Amino acid sequence: MISCAQNFEDVMLWRALKHVKNGFYIDVGAWSPDQDSVTRWFYDSGWRGISIEPNPELHEQLNERNPEDINLKIALSDQPGKQWINFLSIPGLSTLDDDIAAKHHKDGWGINRQEVEISTLSEVWENNIPSDQDVHFLKVDVEGLEEAVLRGNDWDRNRPWIAVIEATLPMTQVEAHEPWEKILKQADYVFAYADGLNRFYVAKEQEQLKEALKYPPNVFDGFKLVGQQQAEAKAEQADAAAHQYASQLAAVYKSRSWRITAPLRWTIDQVRSLSQHGLKARLKAEAKADQHHRDSL
Repeated sequence: MISCAQNFEDVMLWRALKHVKNGFYIDVGAWSPDQDSVTRWFYDSGWRGISIEPNPELHEQLNERNPEDINLKIALSDQPGKQWINFLSIPGLSTLDDDIAAKHHKDGWGINRQEVEISTLSEVWENNIPSDQDVHFLKVDVEGLEEAVLRGNDWDRNRPWIAVIEATLPMTQVEAHEPWEKILKQADYVFAYADGLNRFYVAKEQEQLKEALKYPPNVFDGFKLVGQQQAEAKAEQADAAAHQYASQLAAVYKSRSWRITAPLRWTIDQVRSLSQHGLKARLKAEAKADQHHRDSL
């Protein structure tokens, strides 16, 4: 597989869910359809889902890149309505939390505040997912508002097989899962894995999947990073171009015109060599005469 995610989240999810054909996901805080995308590999493998991203530019990118997904230009919380969101100059840090935004602004990041529509996970589920459609994983990355998003779901009715929740304070390694983890535990989700950024939980009725999340990404997962794939593709293109050039050059050397013009090229080389030799001799003589003149003074 080709991993595009920030912290190998897609590798872990694929290990647990690769047996599912045409699966379904919900990506809350989708950000880019390519860069640091947890769902890129799944979409390219035939999966479809719902991507939630309030940033207008990123939402448009999702529409262009993943046209068969349901791409919603909204934010999620525990109550529907409207709210001001802080779009930061690094889009991945955009947040509804003004305190977190103020800290980022203090660190030098620009802020553009816009009013956005707020929905809940329950509303999104009810309006877009048929009752017989399983949701195989839910990813939540909303820069500090994870608890509100989780409170906005009806966990008795809407049960993703695996939930992947960002579990540290934005841009830090400080754990921040305690306020919301109880929501998942009360909903009969079991903790399965932590990667230093996210925590993975499995629905109790799918607890057999927990075994697949036992170990971190490793050689047996058989994956490449997308950057490695791109570098290899560029190297292959360069090799192909070099091979094509060598073939064209070989064809020229074998051509009738190349054989016919061989005497002319030889003559030109000789003239050029003689000219260079004569120029060198002249410069040497002039230098010797100049030295002789200086010695006589």
